[in-house]
Amino acid sequence: MRLNGVKETVVNTDVLIVGAGPTGLALGVDLARRGVRALVVERAEGLFPGSRGKGIQPRTMEVFDDLGVLDAIRAAGGSYPVGMIWQDGERVGEHQLFDPAEASDDSPYAEPWMVPQWRTQEILFARLEELGGRVGFGREVVGLRQDEDGVTAEFASGTAVRARYAVAADGGRSAVRRALGIGMTGETVDPNPMLVADVRITGLDRDNWHIFPPREDDGFLAIWPLAGAEDFQVVAQFPEGTDADLSLDGIRKVVATRSHLAPAEVTEVRWASDFRPRAAMADRFRAGRVFLAGDAAHVHSPAGGQGLNTSVQDAYNLGWKLGAVLRGGAPVSLLDSYEEERLPVAADMLGLSTQVHRGEVRRGEATRQLGLGYRGSSLAVETRAGLARDALHAGDRAPDGIRGDVRLFDAFRGPHWTLLAVGTEAELPTLAGARTVRIPAYEEYGAGVFLVRPDGYVGWAGRTAAGLTEYAARVAVA
Repeated sequence: MRLNGVKETVVNTDVLIVGAGPTGLALGVDLARRGVRALVVERAEGLFPGSRGKGIQPRTMEVFDDLGVLDAIRAAGGSYPVGMIWQDGERVGEHQLFDPAEASDDSPYAEPWMVPQWRTQEILFARLEELGGRVGFGREVVGLRQDEDGVTAEFASGTAVRARYAVAADGGRSAVRRALGIGMTGETVDPNPMLVADVRITGLDRDNWHIFPPREDDGFLAIWPLAGAEDFQVVAQFPEGTDADLSLDGIRKVVATRSHLAPAEVTEVRWASDFRPRAAMADRFRAGRVFLAGDAAHVHSPAGGQGLNTSVQDAYNLGWKLGAVLRGGAPVSLLDSYEEERLPVAADMLGLSTQVHRGEVRRGEATRQLGLGYRGSSLAVETRAGLARDALHAGDRAPDGIRGDVRLFDAFRGPHWTLLAVGTEAELPTLAGARTVRIPAYEEYGAGVFLVRPDGYVGWAGRTAAGLTEYAARVAVA
């Protein structure tokens, strides 16, 4: 069979995910555990080899807990060390990268966890295969067409795949986004080019990350020991109008010029890239049956460690909605809430990353992403009047906690909704798609009834269950 001259290999799937980075793999995992047929395709012959997105924020740790990869993530990484400032070969001071925070009952993961991006992807890939999912490597999408029934993706090999929905998770230069004709609007954050590379170095301890402030005409240099690996990540800034040399000799020269290390102490370059920090967002996150997620939808400065985390959470938001429509009988209109909820979050993230990059905001409460939510969403129904602004509302992240013999994150874990009664004996409806849990009064919630979404946000809240059944029917939980 031929479509527009393209020989079609008849591979039908529910969801085609273009890109096997953290976004595509996380979405693949979420769909696989929901019984949704998904195919992940990647133009490269293997997983991305670099450490680039190495900071996993507390909210993403909670997502990974739900997806079943948290133990592996914790084993693969470590906490961020204190920064050591160097001058003329001497240690002259320390620097804390972010404001400290302590774990609590409601927020068990307090600070970012360092895992090289390549390792995070390996863990997600292994989980996807464990669930029966698969990735097609060496599959470059060169064309995309859609109709009222589905999407056809054409590959450089001359074959094609037919899917009911497609997701572009193929990065900042997304071929799918370009094929859809969706523009990116943004600005240059910093005209100075940056280099990031994974290297092997002798002569530096791994107890600190090492900061070499700029001197004369040079930009700054930072060298991070990567948790769970033998490599160091080198980050260097260059003057506007220059180019970074990504070769071993080029990186040796940068390190030797800006630090007390000798060129030969950089023994190997394992991966290197250069970029100019930019903040830009797709004009929309959906075109018909195709959705944009991760860097395909938003690019940004890496300052603040927001990118991988926001991208994984795009996937987490979209996964349960696709599952509900494809397997749970939810109305197709549920998918409209993806752009409604995630576009404002991405816009705020771009602003925050830019402020952190320019030194206007410290890494702290905002960058941990625990305060992100969807209070203004059409899926957030709050029926309790007179709540204080800082009280838990529909649309907010549902906190963890242990009350009696119940740990809430254990109750939430899995692809289901959770009907939670807190400090009340109110009669509850039977919802086929929800697990029902009762706990004693808990100050993080206040007394009432809460329907917690599969992605851990409160969908509906009330003092009693009055009106809950109608909401549940709308989102196909009943």
